[in-house]
Amino acid sequence: MFHVKQNGARETIFALATAPAKAGVAVVRVSGPDAGCAVAALCRQSLEHRMMTFVTLRAPDTGRVLDRCLAVYFTGPQSFTGEDVLELHLHGSLAVISDVLGALATLPNFRGAEAGEFTRRAFDNGKLDLTSVEALADLIAAETEKQKDLALRQGDGALMALFDSWGERLLTALSHEEAAIDFAEEDDIAHLHEDTTARRIVDLATEIDEMTRQAWRGERLRDGFRVAVVGPPNAGKSSLVNALVRRDVSIVSRIPGTTRDVVEGQIDLGGYAVTFADTAGLRATDDEVELEGIRRAHSWVERADCVITVSDGRGPESGHGPQDEDVRPWLHVRTHSDLVSPSDRGPGLWTSVRTGEGLAELEAALLEAIQGENPALESPVPSRARQVSLLRETSALLRQAAQLPAGEVRAELLRQASASLGRLTGRTYVSDVLDQIFSEFCIGK
Repeated sequence: MFHVKQNGARETIFALATAPAKAGVAVVRVSGPDAGCAVAALCRQSLEHRMMTFVTLRAPDTGRVLDRCLAVYFTGPQSFTGEDVLELHLHGSLAVISDVLGALATLPNFRGAEAGEFTRRAFDNGKLDLTSVEALADLIAAETEKQKDLALRQGDGALMALFDSWGERLLTALSHEEAAIDFAEEDDIAHLHEDTTARRIVDLATEIDEMTRQAWRGERLRDGFRVAVVGPPNAGKSSLVNALVRRDVSIVSRIPGTTRDVVEGQIDLGGYAVTFADTAGLRATDDEVELEGIRRAHSWVERADCVITVSDGRGPESGHGPQDEDVRPWLHVRTHSDLVSPSDRGPGLWTSVRTGEGLAELEAALLEAIQGENPALESPVPSRARQVSLLRETSALLRQAAQLPAGEVRAELLRQASASLGRLTGRTYVSDVLDQIFSEFCIGK
């Protein structure tokens, strides 16, 4: 929970906005009603709005020089938080950072910021809606180009604009519903209402349903693609996974059954986040530990977006493949190609972790499979389970309302749908949900 003084005034907060490590530059951010006091106490000179200025920072009590740096002042509401904001661009010395933070802590009504508190203030002051807040968290967490692009697309306001337009249409339907209730004895209004409101409700629910059907694409880009690597013991699965992720994440041994748990490794493949799972060798066994590993392997395969089946090229194929109803990409890999002459090779992607043969082709085939499963997004889609859940809840309420005759019950369902939609952008919200969202941010953001 964030602090507010008992008289209702907000405290001025400060924090290091860059990584807490030795660096060329470190940025300290200050936000709140008394940010100007920090300018007077530390900079001891006036700063023009949004003008980067070279200053000498001094300790408020002794006048000791803390650093010579750049400072910029943003007068609210023209700032990230909507409040007065001071940013100090310091030399990235841990000693300098400590001195400056210590000096700020001595100022009246100043305290260190909590995780995500700057962004929370931006939300509270109407600078960001909740979808933009979530997009900002995703942008900070992005590790691949596709994750970054999705977060930027989510944060450009298009998603909020779409949700707001749905909210306006829902309020229009609700106002017509309430007008029909208030003027039930007027036949012309009642007929007009019956002809238009139900149709509008169904049309809106249909649009929302279409978006939720596309949501898996955003979720997959955000969370990454899961690739299960399966096959019999000693087929070369662990060596293959190590080669694909370019580090040793799995133990490689000639002893069958060495891998008894699911071992994961992540890479950036063409801008997509991909997690490979090295699974226990699939075979009949009485070993309880190995059986548990095989059970976990099957569980991981069920939840995977793509499956790579591995067979030792010196023997028969593994025989593992998709069921008839399984439409996911399955890639069949044969290992130890360096020990099998080209004339003796059957179908499949032939690889050798010793020579590197076939690994680039396997990555290309996997990337093609991922791109085929996830074509380019032309319009914004939700990428978080919270968003999808609220959209489904809104649609369900709308469809319930559409099946009822005009009246108070239908109006109440429309009000509930409007509130559910409002929680998407933060127009209406529950405090514990906000606390969870803002906890994803680091201190200083």
